[in-house]
Amino acid sequence: MAEETIFSKIIRKEIPADVVYQDDLVTAFRDINPRAPSHILIIPNKLIPTVNDIEAEDEVALGRMFTVARKLAVEEGIAEDGYRLIMNCNNHGGQEVYHIHMHLVGGRPLGPMLIG
Repeated sequence: MAEETIFSKIIRKEIPADVVYQDDLVTAFRDINPRAPSHILIIPNKLIPTVNDIEAEDEVALGRMFTVARKLAVEEGIAEDGYRLIMNCNNHGGQEVYHIHMHLVGGRPLGPMLIG
């Protein structure tokens, strides 16, 4: 069993967060350290530690993450100009919280995807 994370507590509303969307499969909230004018984290309500831990049964929740990203991009006014969706996996990928999450980032030109 995966260890509970801070995201699990946000899903259950045990700690405060600026939640912008929540349903039975996913929760989305504003990043506390935004890298762009719009920076929202979209997470499955089920605790899945890394992309390497995804199972076939998770496909519906993962698909919902993308449809919620599209919806939020429109609401944030960044859909037309563009945005970036980022998922990190494990240490070399830059993952900090071991509960998979998608970063929806936009609101300004983001530049090249990788530097260096």
